[in-house]
Amino acid sequence: MLEAYGVRHFEEPCPYWELEWTRRVTEALTLDVAGGEQDCELPTWRRMVELRAVDVVQPDVCYVGGLTRALRVTRLADEAGLPCTPHSANLSLVLVFTLHLAAAIENAGPYVELSIEPDSYYPWQVGLFEPVPVVTGGRLSVPTGQGWGVEPSPDWLARADYAISRTS
Repeated sequence: MLEAYGVRHFEEPCPYWELEWTRRVTEALTLDVAGGEQDCELPTWRRMVELRAVDVVQPDVCYVGGLTRALRVTRLADEAGLPCTPHSANLSLVLVFTLHLAAAIENAGPYVELSIEPDSYYPWQVGLFEPVPVVTGGRLSVPTGQGWGVEPSPDWLARADYAISRTS
């Protein structure tokens, strides 16, 4: 049915830990099956790539343990000829990290995962940083300022709850 309607990207069709199930779906379909957004262990990524469980890898910079580990995943995929469309669950800094990752790799897929949930779904992300990336002409640009290219919003920080943890 998905193929009949022109769907080109099917994300995580099975429980993420069931790589063999996902591989069966990948083998059965002509559309791209993507996965890995929840995986954080490099041995799992190696296994996923070796099994050809997916057509497109989707590491999440925050889940996988940072930019360096995400780059390791993208290299594994690139060596196997697989594209990478990094996972970006919401409009927090994970989107900014994802845009930078995609711009830095050779095997970036043709899409950017961009949350379309209403502000009421993730109210904490509203006004988190500036400037907010904006889709223009079907494209989303990488922020170009210093560092990650964005600055935390002083208004958001003023409204934030703070907690201090102590070990003793």
